[in-house]
Amino acid sequence: MIEYLSEYFDSLLLMTAEMAPYLILGFFIAGLLHVFVPSSILKHHLSGRNMKSVVKAAAIGVPLPLCSCGVIPTSVGLRREGASHGACTSFLIATPQTGVDSIAATYSMMGLPFAIVRPIAALITAMFGGWLVNRYAHEDEVHSAKAVNSDEHSHCHCGHDHNEASCSCHKEDSDSCCCHDDKTSMPSFFHRFSASMHYAFVEMLQDVGKWLIVGLLIAALITVAVPNDWFAALQDYKLLNMLIVLAIAIPMYVCATGSIPIAVSLMAKGLTPGAALVFLMAGPAVNSASMLVVGKVFGKRTLWLYILSVVLGSIVFGLCIDYLLPASLFSVSGISSIGGHCAECLSTWDWIWIVFLGVLLLNAFIRMFIHPHHCSCHAHEDVKDNVKEACESAVQNEWDYKVDGMSCNHCKANVEKVISCVSGVESVEVDLPRGIAHVRGSHDSDSVIKAVSEIGFKASLL
Repeated sequence: MIEYLSEYFDSLLLMTAEMAPYLILGFFIAGLLHVFVPSSILKHHLSGRNMKSVVKAAAIGVPLPLCSCGVIPTSVGLRREGASHGACTSFLIATPQTGVDSIAATYSMMGLPFAIVRPIAALITAMFGGWLVNRYAHEDEVHSAKAVNSDEHSHCHCGHDHNEASCSCHKEDSDSCCCHDDKTSMPSFFHRFSASMHYAFVEMLQDVGKWLIVGLLIAALITVAVPNDWFAALQDYKLLNMLIVLAIAIPMYVCATGSIPIAVSLMAKGLTPGAALVFLMAGPAVNSASMLVVGKVFGKRTLWLYILSVVLGSIVFGLCIDYLLPASLFSVSGISSIGGHCAECLSTWDWIWIVFLGVLLLNAFIRMFIHPHHCSCHAHEDVKDNVKEACESAVQNEWDYKVDGMSCNHCKANVEKVISCVSGVESVEVDLPRGIAHVRGSHDSDSVIKAVSEIGFKASLL
């Protein structure tokens, strides 16, 4: 038993050491992209109902570090701002499969060929899905336009992200319910860089960190517990390999980065490289929770075309790897087979990267559960009456809503955005771990619930 535990932790440490420096580099680049690339670029290039906008949406989505839950509200915002239905679908398919962080981690653990093929497969699959939707989902295009623009005067559709000027909505003046790009109010380079690092090493780690840890734990367990020839009997049945992987990947949720160590461990046990690519593509892009939202917001036919494009695209690229390319290009045995009793193989730099990544993860998780205290009216006797009255009045205008379906900071930001633009709302703060939105101000609760439902989440008054 002790021997197995030792081998388990050795495998865990070795895989973490392989990923850590590339993950940190990927998160760094992702933070810069998030803050320094304005969202207006997306809206400007995705409005046409043609193949050009579909290609642009796929190309933009490949490097963006958004998970399958975070990309849906973003796509709703793009659709609301005028992006075509096909372009939004292409963006939905490409974005969760890859990202600069997962591409860097893929290179670290699976080698350069996988790091090249993975984004190319995501790009072409997304283009194919967007083309299918433009050609065969005309009714859904009307449905999605109504879904994202219904009750358009009840809340602001600014769609700005953290990297742009702040939005101030005044419902009484329709002309002011837009975000004006005031260059004089743009933050300094230092503040923007600081925001990019906060996004990269706090928000992104909060979103990806738990799935990365789960992926590493599962991968180490597979390395120790699964026999080395477990998939050997299926080596000659490559398509069957892929269908088994699809049956496992579709109902589960695994992010683009967290899927990598699992795929590596399965390949070390005999899974074909093509089947591993299927897992890397279908796992992050297709899961039961996100598919329900896609069907609700973008339409049932779009949902089926979405699933068809991901499944068919992953299988085609998987078969190409297994039958057309040399197997030696996609070997990961050198990374995974150095299993147990090899912790001493780690260099000083390996330990530095492991500790650094661990500190970043710990900091992100601690910050997730630290929330500012709300107003408390249990004042001391020396507090003046007018202060007590103001505090009591503020508490009377505070409402809590349970919001189901949020799983990352992108979800949180989108929920806060739409609620803040409801008439009468003065401030809103979302407690992501508990799934609760604290809303202050005299407002209509039905309008809040409706605004949240329009971006794919379910809200109820507590």
